[in-house]
Amino acid sequence: MIEKTKRSIQWIIDNGTFFLPKKKRYAGIHLIAEFWNGKMVEDERELEEILAETVRVSESTALKTLVYKFSPQGITGVVLLAESHIAIHTWPELNYTAIDLFTCGEKSRPYKALEYLKKKLQPQRVEIKKIKRGRSII
Repeated sequence: MIEKTKRSIQWIIDNGTFFLPKKKRYAGIHLIAEFWNGKMVEDERELEEILAETVRVSESTALKTLVYKFSPQGITGVVLLAESHIAIHTWPELNYTAIDLFTCGEKSRPYKALEYLKKKLQPQRVEIKKIKRGRSII
């Protein structure tokens, strides 16, 4: 069993550039991915396995996983992380999968998780949005 501890923010530091002399820090990275025309997961057990491997690859700590299968189609899976969350939502009728990877701290690897999901789901088209959450300037 995983010991649950209070999460502390470990700021992620970006070194300044010529145009931005101050250091910027933020609590975490939130990657929002949109996958089209890839493998469509509809099985609850398969989605749980994909989520578990995504957590492992991202070097995060899973606290709780929930998967819900919609009728007639579509599935949603969410993993609550000590570092935030990972979520996958499918719309088979649109051949579309929405993915949220929100991790905080210096140890999590959201980009590795994203690469794993690309390899596993093999989308033909991908759009990625990156948000630096809790952004502050030192």
